[in-house]
Amino acid sequence: MTIDTPRLEIRLLGAEQLSLWLGDLPRLEQELNGAYRAEPLTDMFRTIVEEQLAAVTADPANPQWHSFWFILRKTDRSVVGSAVFKDGPDSGGRVEIGYGLGRAFEGHGYMTEAVEALCGWALRQPGVRRVTAETDADGIASQRLLQRCGFRELSRGETVWWIR
Repeated sequence: MTIDTPRLEIRLLGAEQLSLWLGDLPRLEQELNGAYRAEPLTDMFRTIVEEQLAAVTADPANPQWHSFWFILRKTDRSVVGSAVFKDGPDSGGRVEIGYGLGRAFEGHGYMTEAVEALCGWALRQPGVRRVTAETDADGIASQRLLQRCGFRELSRGETVWWIR
């Protein structure tokens, strides 16, 4: 599954591609005809990807709600970032989005473009009425991104919850 925007190709990874991301990045790059230049797959981020791979494997009919979406820049096929819906819609019709961008690509609007496209796609899916996101309380850049994408602050504590 792919979502196209003017500058980006946002591509859903299958279980096999998630496995390659974790264990054989050069092969995944070859399969995607691109170069991975996004955030490094280390520590906590690696654990999250491993958890999402387990969720995709457990629910193979719904990878869109568990797997990562790679954000590829069309001009050079660079993977600049990734995003994920952390699970399918809850009983209130909400899905939570998470995202990350390689440092070299910050400040160019790529993540804003990707989050807008992914939220638009999600809100057209059956059972989805809202998209939520969580940011660190001091994550000002991420909070501004969510505001640009039409999110409003829902609650503030150690982390900040947003809703669109």
